[in-house]
Amino acid sequence: MAPANSSTPHLVKNESIVDSTAATTMGALILGLVFLLGLPGNLFVIWSIVARARKQTITTLFILNLAVADGSLMALTPFFIAYLVMKRWAFGTVMCKVLFYLCLANMYASIHIITLMSLYRLLAVLRPHRVSSLVGHKTVTWTLALMWALVAFASVPAIVFRDVRTTADRAICDSYHDEDSHTVIQYMLELVLGFLIPYSIVVVSYICILRRIRQTKFRRRIRSEKLILAIVVTFCLFWLPYHLVNMVHVTWALCPDGSVKTMLAKIWHRSRAVTSSVAFISSCINPVLYFFAGKSYIRREGLAFMARLFEAAGLDSVSRKSRQNSQNSRDKDKEVDGVMLKEKVHESNSSATVKMSKPQT
Repeated sequence: MAPANSSTPHLVKNESIVDSTAATTMGALILGLVFLLGLPGNLFVIWSIVARARKQTITTLFILNLAVADGSLMALTPFFIAYLVMKRWAFGTVMCKVLFYLCLANMYASIHIITLMSLYRLLAVLRPHRVSSLVGHKTVTWTLALMWALVAFASVPAIVFRDVRTTADRAICDSYHDEDSHTVIQYMLELVLGFLIPYSIVVVSYICILRRIRQTKFRRRIRSEKLILAIVVTFCLFWLPYHLVNMVHVTWALCPDGSVKTMLAKIWHRSRAVTSSVAFISSCINPVLYFFAGKSYIRREGLAFMARLFEAAGLDSVSRKSRQNSQNSRDKDKEVDGVMLKEKVHESNSSATVKMSKPQT
């Protein structure tokens, strides 16, 4: 691609996000490890649910969609590894828009699936006897379909604002900054829709879940919550640096020219490659969490260990067991009441017989 002249709107004189050799090298190494671990890991999760799960519960449906979102993101990493290694964008304008659109869409999908999973588990803990009647497979399937549609729409700004621009000596796929308002809109949308709103819902849900569990005598449910809670925490840890750098970028756009604006530009230029690569780790870490959570099943179940883990972690079965236990308790109470009634009748009959047998004076 020929260098753009001074009238080209996408030509900028500032340094680009791939100028720092240390940042791009570290970013490429992180993405390489993420790809080697995350793609086969998420494919194994998908295979475990589709081919080895004996029953598709609502929990496995959520985890399947999460693995699809994470696996799709992992499949895109070779393009970004090449981008960081070559320090220039060599795949054209269309791929620039499409790849970053898919990245944003899968980021949105991951956090919103985690949010739906948290809300479902909250409902299952608060209303264990009614969760199956309130939330069935059909309802969850339609909810996930609507979520994917909204995610696809919310990611459109990546197509609108992302473009190939030219610096002094290379082509770069980046958000153009002709107007500061574009930067503010794009990254504030990512922060609000991809982190603040969904993560607030997740945190409140799990506070309520853990409080409810501690109030009951069924403490074993805490074990099933730890896996999903680990997913929530790791997502926050790996995506938080990315959103913090976005806020630095927004502050840069709103800041007047001067030394502060120059310092902010250096911060987000030099940290963007690393924080974006770290965010990808959240999509490869889930299979690792599943492995450690389900390692006790490996010897007994072999390659099906992960499917058994998801079945055991599903609150569907917990709800059925709770209803069954409740029904058993009611049956036992009825049985005890019946025995006591029979004993009373027997005592009454015995008393009447004794009275009749006494001689009259």
